[in-house]
Amino acid sequence: MSLNMSAVILAGGQSRRMGRDKALIDFGGKPLVRRIVDLLMPLSDDVILVTNQFDPYNSWPVRLIADVIPGKGSLGGIYSGLIAARYSKSIIVACDMPYLNPRLIVYLAGLIEGYDVVMPQAPAKLKGQTAKTAGESTAKSADLHPMHAVYAKTCLPGILQSILADDLRLISFLPCVKTRFVGPAEISPLDPEFRSFINVNTPEEFEEARQYLL
Repeated sequence: MSLNMSAVILAGGQSRRMGRDKALIDFGGKPLVRRIVDLLMPLSDDVILVTNQFDPYNSWPVRLIADVIPGKGSLGGIYSGLIAARYSKSIIVACDMPYLNPRLIVYLAGLIEGYDVVMPQAPAKLKGQTAKTAGESTAKSADLHPMHAVYAKTCLPGILQSILADDLRLISFLPCVKTRFVGPAEISPLDPEFRSFINVNTPEEFEEARQYLL
């Protein structure tokens, strides 16, 4: 099913914990990020890769863009992707999520009407990826997945406000927008094991994720 929205993949991180560019690590016979590109292409005719290096991707069927405001992390990547998007709404995902579920993406996209953001709230799949922390609220502490969410361009002013304040938490701008949270009860019929939310940041997480390959 083709969605009437852009698809943005964030691949601008430095992969410090992985020790090498995780986007290009082989996963099931292809670079990890190419697995995500191939999954999103049937869903959108505007697939965008936000990256700091264009050379590895020049022949790929994606639009390559750099950060509009460099050095602002994943929030800056979301901002850049939304600015570049040809559609008013976009599905935005990270480059290290090998088990994205097209049915779940379509479901999330169908909820955006009347909202600025549709964001899953679900436990992470890999061991150690959900960390309840005291103090300042973060996406991880709230089991939120802002890099597996649907955004409208109406989020841009709030995101820019956070960036200018140097508050780069991925949920820092949510008080400025209308958000539809999607909890486990809605997600589980489409993704019972919550594999969509697996992301790999370390060699150990990468090897654990590989166990789910068919």
